[in-house]
Amino acid sequence: MFEYTKVSDACIKCGKCIPTCTIHQINPDETTSPRGFIELLGDYQKGELDLDKTAKDIFESCFLCTNCVDVCPNSLPTDMIIEEVRADIAQKYGIAWYKRAFFWLLRHRKMMDIFSKLGFVFKSCALSPDPKGRGLLAKFNLPMLKKGRLLPSMKSVSFLNKYPEHLNEGKQKKVAIFIGCLANYNYTEIGDSLVDILKALEYEIYIPKKQLCCGAPAYFTGDFDTVAYLTKRNIEYFESFIDEVEAIIVPEATCSAMIKHDWEVFFRNRGEEEWAKRAAKLNEKIFIATQWLYEKTPLLKILQEQGKKLPTSVTYHDPCHARKVQGVWREPRALLAQNFTIKEMEDPNRCCGFGGVTIQTEKYHLAEAAGKPKAAMIEQSGAEVVAAECSACRVQISNALVQAKSNVVFKNPLELIADALKDD
Repeated sequence: MFEYTKVSDACIKCGKCIPTCTIHQINPDETTSPRGFIELLGDYQKGELDLDKTAKDIFESCFLCTNCVDVCPNSLPTDMIIEEVRADIAQKYGIAWYKRAFFWLLRHRKMMDIFSKLGFVFKSCALSPDPKGRGLLAKFNLPMLKKGRLLPSMKSVSFLNKYPEHLNEGKQKKVAIFIGCLANYNYTEIGDSLVDILKALEYEIYIPKKQLCCGAPAYFTGDFDTVAYLTKRNIEYFESFIDEVEAIIVPEATCSAMIKHDWEVFFRNRGEEEWAKRAAKLNEKIFIATQWLYEKTPLLKILQEQGKKLPTSVTYHDPCHARKVQGVWREPRALLAQNFTIKEMEDPNRCCGFGGVTIQTEKYHLAEAAGKPKAAMIEQSGAEVVAAECSACRVQISNALVQAKSNVVFKNPLELIADALKDD
């Protein structure tokens, strides 16, 4: 058993975490708070708490937003111990068939390509397009899916299949793109925009075709066999080309946080030090896209010199895995502010409530409750567009906006930056 008592013994019970906790904000109970999670996990290791269905329900209600880690005086890794106990839950109770099927597809890229294409062909049977182009609306109630819920759009061709492996060849500078599953299959405009930006910056672009999912959906659900499979194959693949590129650019907060932070933590917790070191070594060249564009390229200067002011107003939502895990929040704002009017919402750092596969399926009522205040903040900002460098946030926020009957649309900041770089 993982040593949960190391964390529970270190908790000073100050309660600073409680007001920031996403699940506690919508279910104000001591058991569903970081302090409560930590205490219960300590009792679990001591044999004073059974991992029964009540405990399972409690530990699966955490959104893994890391707000508690961000404010904790001792920086206790509450999110990490929740991820660890979910593996215990998966061992005891198994993983739902639809999750197992999804994780199997994440392991097998060709089958996922086929499944995605079939979804595109037959989507009109059960889904209709949102008039604002934000996704697809369920026409009627289905298992774990209620009528009117917004789902991500489906594309006929994935990002990885749309482009050749090498683009803009012959340039002195070369970078690789790790695209992420949602940007690969659903929001392909994100990758298109990143390609356009890199071409404008005169970079040679390498699109590694054998990249697999970063493993985040399986990690947050407790399917550690799938996590080990995906991470080890990605590490071996990245190592085959890492010396040939300046960086691997990731236009997704969750994917970049998983690669830069959670891979190493996962292997260290399993006692696989060699894999942990290999993951850490890769991190020197792996960046979330806006951070790398801001720090390592002349993009900000180009946008400043261009001096183009676009009429669209933008409010920025801080993805948990960007601001709190990677410390990235100033960079996208600085880039967007050169061309767009920024209208800050009341609390851009508040979690949108995506929460992972379990929250989005059997605990969707929690995602719905967490999304309402975020949608209200976005609407009250008066902005026309909400931006965030995270497609998981895009899924959650777009649905929350639809349910709130708001006309605000969601864009990845790369889409807006690419639009600003285009000639009139």
